[in-house]
Amino acid sequence: MGDEKKPIPIDVSKINLELMKLKVTDMPSLLEYAHTVGGFSFFPTNEGQIKSHAREAMKEQTEEQLNLIFEQMKTLARQVQDIKKRVFISDLIYNVEMTFTPVIGKCYYLYEIDNGKRFLSLISPKEWGEKMKDKYIAEVRLNADHTWKVINSTIEFD
Repeated sequence: MGDEKKPIPIDVSKINLELMKLKVTDMPSLLEYAHTVGGFSFFPTNEGQIKSHAREAMKEQTEEQLNLIFEQMKTLARQVQDIKKRVFISDLIYNVEMTFTPVIGKCYYLYEIDNGKRFLSLISPKEWGEKMKDKYIAEVRLNADHTWKVINSTIEFD
């Protein structure tokens, strides 16, 4: 029984109790360093500041996106008005007297004579001279979709 190791006595006077006190905590999860082998440290953050920056970024991004959508809506509204105008003028032109077959992409001239009768002509107001100057309503072009676009007009088409 002589092979057994005897415990080494601890000299309490050599223990630095103040240093030991720094290494002990009631809440080890709040330490800035890992308190166990393989643990990782946590650093406290300023949660309010992080959330504030995130909200500002979110607000800026959503406002930018909403402005973009609003601009797109305005563009779509202008396109709707343009289509409505083309449909209106197209209906008007398809109800007037035409003595020729219009060609896509070519410009024609719309006139209204004294009795309220309208007609489409190949002849421009300049070519007619003074005779038809006050009877001219609009210069129009036939589009590929067979709608008409007003190029120039003396009246407002709505």
